[in-house]
Amino acid sequence: MDKSIEIDTFNRFSQVSRETIKGLKKYEFRLIEANKKFNLIGKSTINSIWTRHFLDSAQVIDLIDKNSKILIDLGSGAGLPGIILAIMAKDRKISLKTKLIEKSSRKAKFLKTIIDDLNLNVEVINKNIFESAQKIDGDVFVARAFKPLEKILELMHNKTEKWQKIIIFLGKKGNEQLLQASKIWDIEYKQRGSITSNDSKILEIKKIKKK
Repeated sequence: MDKSIEIDTFNRFSQVSRETIKGLKKYEFRLIEANKKFNLIGKSTINSIWTRHFLDSAQVIDLIDKNSKILIDLGSGAGLPGIILAIMAKDRKISLKTKLIEKSSRKAKFLKTIIDDLNLNVEVINKNIFESAQKIDGDVFVARAFKPLEKILELMHNKTEKWQKIIIFLGKKGNEQLLQASKIWDIEYKQRGSITSNDSKILEIKKIKKK
């Protein structure tokens, strides 16, 4: 797809300002340059960043309550979806603090560069969340291309206490993962199809309890 068409598609969905589109173009440029050195996104998705990554991330912005104060992106990687959601929140004048948890020091450094460039209300936490003894406080947790659902639920159970919801991007094996996780967990959730892929789903979890 032509990039201008991709940007137009993103803009029609998101209804963001011209200034925000300008910031996203800067993010895109930084992402492409950094990807030459680091494995931030798949090379096959370079020519479809606006749809495959930006729009895919942005589609969950309406699942975040405007009263939520802290958003946690688990395993942020290239900042997807955390950076995109922080940009969307800023555009909509939502007072949301975003925290990106990323174990790779090189990726964390890249994220800090983007945050400074775009003047975002975002903090990077450079640590391996599975090895840290510290609890994580947040209202909304998001996970995209992070770990299997069962591992995410175990992580939430062990490392968090109070939260409003968990938003998880599920791919082709989403139904299988949900079935397996349901054998261990009682999960209160809603799910909907992704607007960018027929094979993907968005899981919105409100409550989990170990069986």
